[in-house]
This record gives sequence, structure tokens and C-alpha cells, in this order.
Amino acid sequence: MRKVVLIPYDAQWDRRYEEEARLLRSIFGEELVDIHHIGSTSIAGLAAKPVIDILPIVKDIERINRFDEMMRAAGYTPKGENGIPGRRYFQKGGDARTHHVHVYGKNSPEIKRHLAFRDFLRHQPEEAKQYGDLKMSLSARHPFDVGAYIAGKERFAAELESRALKWAEDRESDNRADVER
Repeated sequence: MRKVVLIPYDAQWDRRYEEEARLLRSIFGEELVDIHHIGSTSIAGLAAKPVIDILPIVKDIERINRFDEMMRAAGYTPKGENGIPGRRYFQKGGDARTHHVHVYGKNSPEIKRHLAFRDFLRHQPEEAKQYGDLKMSLSARHPFDVGAYIAGKERFAAELESRALKWAEDRESDNRADVER
């Protein structure tokens, strides 16, 4: 049984992401378009489960299964789409997970969703604090029930995501207007 363990923000999470990103770049090679640190460990000051979430963006998602053996050799367990069409998901560390890798093709709308959520919380510390407080409360209430922990934050996370997508669209519009001036 996995325990829900949240810890205060650790500045080493960025270093752990960079190390793993180098490994993933060597595995995916020319197929890789970009790579991002996402999830709670990518947001300074936010308490999180100490699992580094990584978002590689690739040219063609259908070619990613060819990398399963190399990912296994690097300590990852391939999970296929794992419930999200168009994604390839990998876990490292077994029940004591250290990394989650969410691979998407370059045209996936999931990319914008993940990056908007991350960037919104990076720029909105009050929202990030509310999210962190909720997560801490849920982990204390449901230390051995990952499902209840996830369900408890689902509604608030969906509201944050909606605001984050609007915020990202507004920023894109502002940037386009600045360029046109």
C-alpha cells in the first residue's frame, strides 16, 4: 500500500529534473522536440509528493513504444497510455516512485493544459498556497488512500486549470498585441 507523503518544497527537485531530462534526451534523441518539468515539484514553494513529473514532447507519439526497452534499462516501467489517449506514461521507482514521465506528441492539447497549470501557479503564489494547503490537509486526512487524496483535490485542481488556461490565453493575446505594435 502506497502512502500519500507530501513534503515541503525542495530546491533539489530542479536538479533531479535536469539530471533525468539529460537521460531522457539521450534515450529519445532526435524524436524529442522539447522537455519540461511539470507538476507540483516544478513550482517553487509548493509542497509535493517527492516525485518528479516530466513532460517530453515528441515528433510522433506512435513511435514512442520503440523506446520501451531503453526506458526499462533506465529503470522505468512503461505503462502505455495509462488512461489518457495519445500519451505514453512511464514510472520509475516502483511503489517508492521517483519520476513520472508523460510523453505527448507535439500537437497534443494536453501539453498546453500541463504548461498553463504550471506557469499559472508559478505566477500566482496565492493560488499555489491554497492548492498546497489543500494537498497537505488531504494527505493528513487520507495518508493511506491515494484515491481519496486525488478525489479530494480534483475539483479545486479543475477550477485552477480552467483559470490557468484563461490566464495563458490572455498572456498569448497580450504577447501578440505587443508584437503587432
